[in-house]
Amino acid sequence: MLTHQNLRTLWILLLLHMSARAYKFDILKTHHEPQEGDVRLFGSKNVSEGRVEIYHDGKWGTVCDDNWDMADARVLCRQLNFPGAKSIVTGKDYGQGAPGPIWLDDINCKGTETHLFTCEFKGWGETDCTHKEDVGVVCETGSRTHSSINVDINDSTHSLDHSLGLSDFLGQIFDDGNGCDFLIVVQSPTGNKQEDGTPEISVKTICAHKMILSQIPFFNASVGITNITVNLSLTCQPHFTSFIRYIYTRKIDVTLSSALCLHQMASNFGLKQLMEDIGRLFSKILPEDSTFHNQVSFYKYAVETKDLVLEENCVQYMAWNYQNLTRSPAWSGLSVGLLRALLTRSDLVAPGEYFVLQSVERWISEKGDSVDLETQADLLGRIRFPMIPAEKLYVIESSSLLYSTHKTVYRDNMLKAFQFNVLLFSNLTKQKFGKDNINYQPRIYTAEPWSIVLEVSSSETQYGQYNNHYNNYGYGYNPYSQTRSKSFTTPVHNSLIFKDTVMSWQANIFINRQECSNYGVRCESFPVLRLTPQSYISQSEILFRNRVLLVCQGQYVCQVQDFKSNMASVSANATQVLPYPCAGDQFIYQIVVTPEYV
Repeated sequence: MLTHQNLRTLWILLLLHMSARAYKFDILKTHHEPQEGDVRLFGSKNVSEGRVEIYHDGKWGTVCDDNWDMADARVLCRQLNFPGAKSIVTGKDYGQGAPGPIWLDDINCKGTETHLFTCEFKGWGETDCTHKEDVGVVCETGSRTHSSINVDINDSTHSLDHSLGLSDFLGQIFDDGNGCDFLIVVQSPTGNKQEDGTPEISVKTICAHKMILSQIPFFNASVGITNITVNLSLTCQPHFTSFIRYIYTRKIDVTLSSALCLHQMASNFGLKQLMEDIGRLFSKILPEDSTFHNQVSFYKYAVETKDLVLEENCVQYMAWNYQNLTRSPAWSGLSVGLLRALLTRSDLVAPGEYFVLQSVERWISEKGDSVDLETQADLLGRIRFPMIPAEKLYVIESSSLLYSTHKTVYRDNMLKAFQFNVLLFSNLTKQKFGKDNINYQPRIYTAEPWSIVLEVSSSETQYGQYNNHYNNYGYGYNPYSQTRSKSFTTPVHNSLIFKDTVMSWQANIFINRQECSNYGVRCESFPVLRLTPQSYISQSEILFRNRVLLVCQGQYVCQVQDFKSNMASVSANATQVLPYPCAGDQFIYQIVVTPEYV
C-alpha cells in the first residue's frame, strides 16, 4: 500500500513538464578507435555472438563462411577475450554486412594464432562470396576448465545496496516510465563509417525523471533543461540503463562484465559511494576468471585512469599466480608494460627463475616482429639469471628460443650468473653482489626442494577453533591433537658452491591452543604455521625470508605471508583480511624457503 509520502512523490513526478532546452555531456572517452586487424561480433543483442567483422583499411568488413571451421572461431573468440568458441553460425539473420566489403575468404587458422588476420587467407578483399555467406560465431562465456587451471569461470553477481526508504517504489517508476520528463540520449560509435564518411553512431534513448536526476549535478537537470546527450563506448552502452536505475533505487548488481563500465560511470557522474564499493569489489572478483582476460582488462583500465591502487592489486594477483597466467589464453596478449611490471617484482611466484626465462622467451616468440629487438632485450635483461640453477645455465645456449638473436644479452647475464654461483662469498665480490642489485635477489620459487605443502581439513580447523574455547576452561580433549607436520631439507643457498650443504627444517600447523602449548609457543589465532630450522649455518651473509602461500582450494594463490620469529598466523579476522577471497577458507598451505644473500 502506498503511503501519503509515496503518493505525493509520484504526483510530483507525473506533473513535471517538458521544455525545449538541451544539454550535452561526454562520458567514458576511454573507448578506442578501431585498429587494423581488430575484430567484433555484430548484429546481436548478445555480446558473445554475432556476425564476424574485421577492421581493415579504415572500414569494417565481413568474413565469408567458405572453409570456416572451429579453429578459426577459436582464434576469433580468443581475440575478443572470450574463453573459447561454442559454435559456428551460418544462415542466421544477424543482418548482412552490405554495403561494406567482404574482407576475408577461405581463411585457414591453426587455432593457436592470437589474431584472425595472422591466419592464412586469399588476400584482403579477394573473394567470390556474397553477403549471404557472411559467417557468424557464438563464443563461450560460461565455465571453462583449462588443461592446467581447474577454476570455473562465471560472471557471478555481487549486489550493492545503498537504498533508503522508497527504493523499490522509485525503481518501479523508472521501469514503467510514467511521467518521465527528461530524455537521456546515449550515443556510441560503432567503428563503422557511413556513406558520407561520417562515423556510424548507435543511439539509445532513456526517459527519466528530472526530479530524480536533479540529485546528480552532472546531468544539469535544472529548470529549462529537458534532455542530455551522453557519449558512451559501445561496450558500456548495455549497462547504462542499470546505472540510471541505480540513481533511483541505490541498488545495483555488479558482474565481471559490467564492473569496469559501472565504475567509470560512477566516477564521471560523481557517485562516490558506488565508485568506491565497486573498487573494493575488484579484488573480490579477480580470482573468478581463470582465463585472466578480466585481470588484464582491469590492469589496462587502472593504467588509463591512473588508479594506482587497482593497478597494484591486479599486478600483485598476476604475480602471485604467474604460473597460471603463463598457461592462460591471455598470456600471449599481455602488453609490454604489464610483462615488465611483473618481471620487476620479487613477490612473483614461480617454480624457478628458469621457468620465468622460458615463459618470457615464449611470449616474445609468439609476438614475433610486433615487439622490436630493443624491447625484447630489455625484457630478457629483467630475468634474474644468477637465480637460475647452474645445471640450467649450461643448457641455455642449446635450448633457448632467442639465444642466437640476443647473444650479447645472454652471454653478459650468464657470466654474472656463473660468477655468482662460484664466487659468492669472496671478499672481492661482496660489493658486486650487494643487496641493492635486484638481479641477485630471489623471487618466491616453489619447485623442489624449496617448498613443501601442508593441508588441514575444514573439519579439523572447525573442531580446533571450537576446542580453543572449550580448553579455555581447563578441560576437554581434542582428537586431532596430532599436529600436522613435515620435516624436509634444502640447500643452505641456491648457489653452486652450497649445493651439497643442506639445511634441515621442521614445519607444523597448529589449530588450537593445546597444540601450541605442547611446543612451548603462544598463539593468538588459528590456524598458525611454524617453520623452524633444525640445523645451524655459519654464513652470516645469508638471511632466510621464508613465506607461506595460501592456495585457495589448490587453484590460486590468495595470500602470501612472511614468517615472523618462525611463526605465521593465517586466520582471516576483523584485522586481517585476505587480499583475495577464498570460498569456505579451504586452503592448501605451501611453505617456501627463500635464502637471500645480504
